[in-house]
Amino acid sequence: MAKDVPIGTRAEVTQIVEHKHTLSALGPELPPVLATPWMIGWMEYACYQAQKPFCDQGETTVGTAIHVDHRAPTGIGQKVTAEAVLERVDGRFFIYRVSARNEQQPIGSGTVHRAVVNIGKFVEKTGKSG
Repeated sequence: MAKDVPIGTRAEVTQIVEHKHTLSALGPELPPVLATPWMIGWMEYACYQAQKPFCDQGETTVGTAIHVDHRAPTGIGQKVTAEAVLERVDGRFFIYRVSARNEQQPIGSGTVHRAVVNIGKFVEKTGKSG
């Protein structure tokens, strides 16, 4: 099982918004702004990066709950930084305080819950092999 993860463990990831990350990539009638699922994905990736050093061989973390607000638009070419900070541990769940900001302002915040899983056993549950 994974090592103890200290409260306050953190990581950041930075991405540049491309067309594929926008609402307009889903439908040309939609505005060319960052789609919420991409912002959340970057937040989750920051959580993963924060906890990765504490996982044993064959383990990873997966998201189990997401509670996030997306409050401001971000256009193509803008840089987004997502941050995750471990706020608390509740049994087998690790609760991260997450935020995202572009170069002008905060754009989103909330919490992401993650759990440590054995990759092999987890993939077996899907009924598919690697």
